[in-house]
Formats: sequence, structure tokens, C-alpha cells
Amino acid sequence: MSQLLTRKNILHAIGLLLFVLVPTIADATSEPYIVNMITRLVIYAIAAVSLDLVLGYGALVSFGHSAFFGLGGYVIGIIGFHIANDGGLFGWEGSNAALVLWPIAMLACALLGLIIGFLSLRTSGVQFIFITLAFSQMLYFVLVGLMIYGGDDGMMIDQRNTFPGLDLTRDSTYYYFCLAVLVIWVYLCRRIVNSRFGLALRGLKQNQRRSVALGFGPMGYRLTAFVISAAGTGLAGVLWANYALFVSPDMASWGKSGELMAMVILGGLGTIFGPVVGASVFLGLEQVLTGLTEHWMLFLGPILVLVVLFGKRGLYGLLVGGKHHD
Repeated sequence: MSQLLTRKNILHAIGLLLFVLVPTIADATSEPYIVNMITRLVIYAIAAVSLDLVLGYGALVSFGHSAFFGLGGYVIGIIGFHIANDGGLFGWEGSNAALVLWPIAMLACALLGLIIGFLSLRTSGVQFIFITLAFSQMLYFVLVGLMIYGGDDGMMIDQRNTFPGLDLTRDSTYYYFCLAVLVIWVYLCRRIVNSRFGLALRGLKQNQRRSVALGFGPMGYRLTAFVISAAGTGLAGVLWANYALFVSPDMASWGKSGELMAMVILGGLGTIFGPVVGASVFLGLEQVLTGLTEHWMLFLGPILVLVVLFGKRGLYGLLVGGKHHD
């Protein structure tokens, strides 16, 4: 066990070091686009880790998480639009401060997660999948219909939100900020899944009847996990809006949920660190394959199938070995 933990810690340290060195590598190779590319990866990793909370530990196959990703981004975009053009929203003069806007966006996503989760968790299996998918598509079409905010074309954002003591307009600074958010979020998620709450959630996944007999109510635990996951995915949407300075209904499409799910499965279900590996491999393959063909998904699909068939614990499981690696 100690050998396994040492191996894991070494892999984690190497991975973190590589992330920290990204701006240095970009400067050394005179390829500044590397920072932007890895910033995108880090943001998607936050969303994938959030999804893993319910998919990997709660066995809840949600196709609705793109709704939270899209809503988080649009809260930032809409408030920024009205501050720039009308001086405020609903009489509120507003603020461009991250410490003001980001909690509002995450709260909105948590509230939406509470509504979707409360209704969806009354079902299970295929019904749960389709209800979450339906909610995601409803938000998608609502955003398409908001013509004042660009409709199907999306909406540009004038500037990034401000954070005390940091110049987030600099790409390298914003990258390190997103990386810090990822590290903190992974740490918090690990604490959650290893807490009494996390153990109860995993117990419900493995044997719901026995867990209920022990006094654990499925609805409360799963709904709480769903809301936390929604808030985390919304935070990723907030970071994306600030990264791209652009939001579009595509952020809430079912295809985005499919991408996040593929990242989690590729990296390893129920691992927390696995989705980070999955996001890295998924976006890395996308970057390489799109340079070869526009039909890159035809090649990515078989790779995903092979990982599922021969590496049931995902790529992270193959790297660390052993049965337990969360």
C-alpha cells in the first residue's frame, strides 16, 4: 500500500510540476498559444471533476451538466453586457469584481442543480438520463432564443472580471489562477468523497437497499452531491467565459455533456484525479486529430471504446495500478 501511495504521489507531483511549468515552456519554445491551450484544458478538467462526483461516485449518468456550464458562463456574460451598455442590471449598478459575480453565478447554477436534481432523482436509469438531457436542451433553446444576447451567434464579453491583487488580463496570470482553482477544487472534492457523506454516497452506489436499511436516505445524499457538482461545473463555465471572452448556446448543448462524460470515462470513473488525465488526453487528441482530419471523432471513438474495454479503471487506473485509487 505504501508503495502504491508513493507511486501515486510521485505521479501527482510530476503532473502538477508540468502544469506549473507550462508558461515557462511556452516562453522557451516561443509558442504562446500553449498557455491558452492548457488553460482550456484546466477549465474543462474542473468541469469533468465536478461531473465525476455524481457519475463516478453516485452512478448518476447526467447528460444535463452542460446546462450548468452554460448558465455559469451566461451569468457572467449577461451581467457584463448590461454593465457595459446600461450601467447595470435591474437597477443594480453592478460590479466587475470576480468576488461578487462568481458566487452569484455559482449560486444560480446550484439553484438550477437543486431544481433539476429534485425532479430527476425521482427516477433512475434511462429515465434519469433523458430528464437531465431534456433540461439541458431546454436551457439551450432558451439561450438560442435570447436575441438581445446574440441568440444562436453567442455574445462577446468586453473584459475579464477583476480579482484583488491579480492582473487577469495577462494570459499567464489567468492560467495560474485557473490552475490554482483546479487544485483547490480537486482537494475539496477528495475531502468530500472521503468524508462520511462521500462514503454514504458510495454505499448507495454499491448497494442501495443495504444503505437504506442502515438509515441512509438516497434522495438527500444524491441531491446534495448533484448540487455541489452543478456549482463546480458552473464555476468552470465562469472561468471559460473569462478565458474566451465569449459565450454561446453551444456551452449548454447535449454534446458538451457528452464531451465531459467522455473525459471522465477516459480518465477513470470515481477517481477525482482521473478526469484531469481524461481531459488532458481528450483535448490533446482533439488538437492532434483535428490537424489531420475534420472527422476526428471517428478516431477518438474507437480509442474511447478500447480504454473502456481494456482499462476499466480508465487511464489513471492504468497509471497508478491497484484496485483503489481515489
